[in-house]
Amino acid sequence: MTLAATPAATSRGPLAGLAAQLVLLGALAATLGLTPAGLGAGVVYGLVLCGLLGAGLQRARMSALGPANAVTLSRAILVGGVTALVVTSFTHPVSTPALVAVAGVALALDGVDGQVARRTGNTTALGARFDMEIDAFLILVLSVYAGDRFGWWTVALGAYRYLFVAASWALPWLNAALPHRFSRKVVAALQGIVLALVTAHLLPQLASQAALVIALAALTWSFGRDTLWLYKASRVRAAARLRWSAVPPQPALVG
Repeated sequence: MTLAATPAATSRGPLAGLAAQLVLLGALAATLGLTPAGLGAGVVYGLVLCGLLGAGLQRARMSALGPANAVTLSRAILVGGVTALVVTSFTHPVSTPALVAVAGVALALDGVDGQVARRTGNTTALGARFDMEIDAFLILVLSVYAGDRFGWWTVALGAYRYLFVAASWALPWLNAALPHRFSRKVVAALQGIVLALVTAHLLPQLASQAALVIALAALTWSFGRDTLWLYKASRVRAAARLRWSAVPPQPALVG
């Protein structure tokens, strides 16, 4: 394989994903109706998604998506459809069953890509990051849809992740690795389940409000616990560096 062939091979997956995204948007526009803003949001999402994915593949020196990333890309394309429908809903009624169906499939496929990666031995840092970012963006889009109906405070459900990333630019200790916790996955899954339920209007108004409050409280607790752990870990590392710098250099032994 020549170096010239590598970029072309890497770009096939993202380009196929962009084509699939445009096909989905065209189908939604033809069957359900998308406003120009909704269609534009879907197209911009697809371009950014596939551009970032292509850049990520090149940085990771991967010449193909692999089966697990292909599943994640399929989920990402569905999220593009959800984005177009949610933006359309700001000025034009959209089909709730269609929105719930597209978002529901994207949520249901969460975890499938991880299982595929483990079973095929294709677990990668890129795949884990790709999966996490798609989950985060879907929650953000659904929280915006809920905010238009239950109050804009619900957008905090989707904004927490991005506020945490923004804070890490000013506080680098937030970038440290966190210990694995199953509860973190449970809280993340809760956000998707609650937002799917309230989007589908499967709960009475009061129950929907209560479920959203519980989901936000659980997310606040999860982020708060992780932030506190990272802060304490940063203080331990700082103290260790201070002790190490205070140790006088030992004289070299002469034979």
